[in-house]
Amino acid sequence: MPSFPQPGSVTICEINRDLVTADALSDSEAKDTYGKLLGMVFNPVPFQSLEDPAQPPPASNAAVSQPKGFGMITSSLKHIFLPNDIDLLPEVALQGVSWHQHKHILAFISGSNQVTVRDYEDSAGKEPCILTSESQRDVKVLEWRPNGGKSLSVACKGGICIWAASYPGNAASVRSGSASFLGALSRGSGTRWTLVDFFRSSHGEQISALSWSPDGRYLASASYESSSFTIWDVAQGTGTPIRRGLGGTSVIKWSPTGDYFFSGKFDGTFYLWETNTWTSEPWSSASGFVTGATWDPDGRMVLLAFSKSSKLGSIHFASKPPSLDAHLLPVDLPEIISLTGSQGIEKIAWDASGERLAVSYKGGDDIYKGLIAIYDTRRNPLISASLIGFIRGPGDNPKPIAFSFHGKFKQGPLLSVCWSSGFCCTYPLLFRS
Repeated sequence: MPSFPQPGSVTICEINRDLVTADALSDSEAKDTYGKLLGMVFNPVPFQSLEDPAQPPPASNAAVSQPKGFGMITSSLKHIFLPNDIDLLPEVALQGVSWHQHKHILAFISGSNQVTVRDYEDSAGKEPCILTSESQRDVKVLEWRPNGGKSLSVACKGGICIWAASYPGNAASVRSGSASFLGALSRGSGTRWTLVDFFRSSHGEQISALSWSPDGRYLASASYESSSFTIWDVAQGTGTPIRRGLGGTSVIKWSPTGDYFFSGKFDGTFYLWETNTWTSEPWSSASGFVTGATWDPDGRMVLLAFSKSSKLGSIHFASKPPSLDAHLLPVDLPEIISLTGSQGIEKIAWDASGERLAVSYKGGDDIYKGLIAIYDTRRNPLISASLIGFIRGPGDNPKPIAFSFHGKFKQGPLLSVCWSSGFCCTYPLLFRS
């Protein structure tokens, strides 16, 4: 039987297919369950939830954020194809939480203009750091740079902020030629963070998707306001736009090997690219547009969530890169409808080992709403998933706003979830595979 967390309880972790719960969030519960196994505890990080309109914004958000709209659009083409894409954006699994690839450092969006960084390795940094800047407005997505030290990219209105850690006697260097307003500092204890670069989008669009190449040399960015995506050479600070199709972009995702690149659009089309010559193969979906895409560890299949489907899709490449010959197959998650009474899949995250899948869903009945379903996944060679159970967040009527897995945590999958109740919680999923 799948593990079910009773109303009023909170989930702590998984131990061998059992999702352990407690009556309340507490470090002692975490220490007793997984702390002894891991030698550390990932305490929850509180933040001012964006979901509760009754709460005033944090003091650091005093500046008014940009209105939800297009501002001045010069291109008549945009009026034809893109006017509704802003309304569809809430359906996309925007990466609002990200783990550093090699360290126990978590970053998440904690306000419309701010990012919180919690370093679990920094004993002086028990208090998280808050990153704010005049340049950082309407934050939508963030992602750590692979192989780039402590460097974080943040997608916002008009471009991308690049933050880097500064140490006593070793300040992070601002890229020469960058604007003089860079260099805004963080507040909080522990490591200091410096805004070292700002990549300006071509027409001041709101950046709503980011994906790093696995070597950390290139950063891809896209917007619901534009039909092209941009590949940035980070060292040079230069961007090359790449255009296919017409609709605004919902999702972009580099494969873990760097051979392939996925892009999805709000009109229901999506593209597989091989990155050697940047040629692509177009696909289209009858199940709405792609709201989430996540690759398997080998970069040979990609798992997709669609806006109008209670099934996932998996694309399997038939031969080695740069071949774009591939097949799209359904992946059934029957319990999402039968057990929860939901109207379909909302967001997905797939662990880097390929063994755990986290799924949030739309609606759900009184007992099951606001939970995250955890699946055991197998790839032999097709993807199959069996339900382990559900994660319940803390506080009143918590809903998952954003979640993602640590890419390289050695002891097992590590899932972090930002809940609407104002906590970012981390769940070790420990099992013997």
